[in-house]
Amino acid sequence: MFRLLLTLTIWAGHSLTCLSASLTIALTGDIMMGTTYPTPRLPRGDGKYLFRDTRDILRQADLAVGNLEGTLCDKGETRKEGKANNYAFRTPTSYAWWLKDAGYDFVSMANNHSFDFGIEGVISTEHALRQQGIAFAGIAGRSETAVVMRQGVRIGLCALGHNSYTVSHLDLKKVGKLLKQLRQQCDIIIVSFHGGAEGTAQSHVPNGMEGFLGERRGALRQLAHYCIDHGADVVYGHGPHVVRGIEVYKGRFIAYSLGNFCTPFGISLQGVSGYAPIVTVTIDHKGRFQKGRIYSFIQSYGAGPRKQDGKRFLMAHQMKALSETDFPHSDAWIDLRGNIGLIRYTRRSLTTI
Repeated sequence: MFRLLLTLTIWAGHSLTCLSASLTIALTGDIMMGTTYPTPRLPRGDGKYLFRDTRDILRQADLAVGNLEGTLCDKGETRKEGKANNYAFRTPTSYAWWLKDAGYDFVSMANNHSFDFGIEGVISTEHALRQQGIAFAGIAGRSETAVVMRQGVRIGLCALGHNSYTVSHLDLKKVGKLLKQLRQQCDIIIVSFHGGAEGTAQSHVPNGMEGFLGERRGALRQLAHYCIDHGADVVYGHGPHVVRGIEVYKGRFIAYSLGNFCTPFGISLQGVSGYAPIVTVTIDHKGRFQKGRIYSFIQSYGAGPRKQDGKRFLMAHQMKALSETDFPHSDAWIDLRGNIGLIRYTRRSLTTI
């Protein structure tokens, strides 16, 4: 079996049907299940109920992925000590089990909270995830990519961030090199990126470079298209803490931000910041988009993502509007119930499937 330097290979055990024909991937945004720093802010049942309403969807997917915002560690002092606007997240290592129980197969560590507790926190997080059989990637020089096997199909995962300790998407040359390496040994490639400006006013995807608090947070349209042009099959983002639009580009699926997913403490959940969708994407054996679905959940303080009566399709409505505004030339359509389909063009007509 091929081995790629700085690649973690996990043999995972979901039961798949006709994987050679299609693969369904569940995508979620930021996950920060609770923190013990500086004082404990942990959910009811010590995390038992966080994924109560979403577990079935994540488990039914062939592959479930998310962004782990923070560390899994039980001790240590934050490297952010003394800085203004100090947000440092230290989730107990035991909570890695809740990720596994929820159905997660892979998490990105390529975000601005991975080093909240220094290299010791990174090592602790990697160990906790490894114990649960959850693949991870995103830290430069340590875990730059991962490979997950599904019934003989090799799926490569690349997680990108904007900080110096992550695999930075600001360095497109490095991104292209990693994708080339993955393409040489994998059948399908999925790219996760953490980027974009933050806040409730950042739901649209601008052209050009985004910034926040003096940091360059990426030119995300360019990045997503670059990844697909260089071999990626699915590209999805997180970081703005709000949901953004989706598009299909050259037959491949892109979601620009899935917002906050399970962040019961430490992150604002007011208004659109509390939107917590799951997007499932079905691709064929060559990585081409076939169909998708948007599932709507809403967060409130101290709880995980929850279904709410009368709001079953809230995120579908929002993502449909954002997608049609920001990506009018996309090959995807979204209906008001959250179904995502592909627009087919012929010489005589335009049809949807």
